Amino acid sequence: MSTGRGPARRLALGSPTGRWVLAATVLGSGMALLDTTTVTVALPAIGRDLGGGLATLQWVLDAYLLTLAGLVLLGATLGEVLGHDRVFLAGAAGFGVISILCAASPSGLTLELSRLFQGAAAALLVPGALAIVSTGFTAEDRGRAIAAWSVISGTATVIGPLLGGLLVDHAGWRWVFWINVPLAAAAVGAAWGHLPTREADSRGRVDRLDIGGALAVTLGLGLAVTGLIAVHTLGVAISVVAVVAGLAVMVGFGIVETRRAHPLLPLGLFRIRAFAVANLATLFVYAALSAALLLVVVELQAVAGYSALASGAAILPVTLLLFALTPRMGGVVSRLGARRLLTLGPLVAAVGLLLFVRVSGPASYLTVVLPAAGLLGLGLAATAAPLTTTLLEAVPVTRAAIASGVNNTVTRAAGLLAVAAVPLAAGLAGIDDLTGSAYDQGYHRAMVVAALLCVAGAAVSFIGLRPRRQRAAGSGAVSA
Repeated sequence: MSTGRGPARRLALGSPTGRWVLAATVLGSGMALLDTTTVTVALPAIGRDLGGGLATLQWVLDAYLLTLAGLVLLGATLGEVLGHDRVFLAGAAGFGVISILCAASPSGLTLELSRLFQGAAAALLVPGALAIVSTGFTAEDRGRAIAAWSVISGTATVIGPLLGGLLVDHAGWRWVFWINVPLAAAAVGAAWGHLPTREADSRGRVDRLDIGGALAVTLGLGLAVTGLIAVHTLGVAISVVAVVAGLAVMVGFGIVETRRAHPLLPLGLFRIRAFAVANLATLFVYAALSAALLLVVVELQAVAGYSALASGAAILPVTLLLFALTPRMGGVVSRLGARRLLTLGPLVAAVGLLLFVRVSGPASYLTVVLPAAGLLGLGLAATAAPLTTTLLEAVPVTRAAIASGVNNTVTRAAGLLAVAAVPLAAGLAGIDDLTGSAYDQGYHRAMVVAALLCVAGAAVSFIGLRPRRQRAAGSGAVSA
């Protein structure tokens, strides 16, 4: 790698170095996206092998999401201070090494602890990849580079459920982690000696590293999630104390952040109505999605008798429609407006979630699962683009990057909290036998809860994005 001082050189996309850089960032971010979907499909097999019931599966997901959600904004700031190339390499290498620990885990506890560190590595890897693509190429090639990165990386999300199912059925669940090792090695190999670098000038910028804030967020979320997941082992009283303590830490974090010159989470952005509404809608909709995907995969494999590959194929329409239609929704947003789509999209997704209630025992894919997955995917595709549009139009251009980072954090926090809270609300806490009627009945309630979360997202958008009539300055005229 170059270590010369001064600005990083800009790369041409068609140059050999430019292609290496694009390959490295695609491999890195694609690996993180692939891991999320493949692990979800592997959860029932992990539960059968390591035991621990539904709580183990919740923690395998939430341990990763906890450190990712809590540390991703710090990871982005570290890239600005230390250099995105260094942070990306550290994240990719760390992700690969920790994946070995995940694959070799002898118990649920060791897997959960390994996933905590894997999420921390992803918090370095994910923002670093996009930052390199956004800043490393010439102005003429930047748009094409970002588009290529988005399409190729997004493909990992689409193929993840199928690949996860194939690995689980034919090699075992541990291979959903082993596969990260060669991918990480390839990402590091492609990046080494090719990433555009400069000597980081951290003078006056180290104070932007809000390490205490990142730890506070992680601790607060961790306490709350522990109370929600472990209520059957800790008891109600201790669980309530844990949740309240977590909320108290988060409130304290918010108070401290308002007094920092360079806060980790710029809470002042939430004074902008459209920004706050879009993030609240994100919280509801992506909470519903995260909880539903976990529980649907378990229901399909443990109750309906689907193989891991069949369950991966069953949820494929959700990611496929989201990937294929979201880029094409820009024109629809211009014609109909974000408010209409952010009301309609979550409602369509809610109908899809309600249709998933019909999955119980042997379930026909064409008549039961496909209509539910199709409507859920359509609803999410109609929601994603207007959410992004609303967020970016609500803030100044100079704040667009941090606004996007905040929304990504909200998305991951939504999944983290929903995986812990929705099963509890549906009466699934403490379920050990995932094949019995108790899980099946709780699953049906959980789909209703998830649908209500989507309805809440639609209501927030419909009410919160309603145009306000304002008096024009210096006249008696009003405008919407």
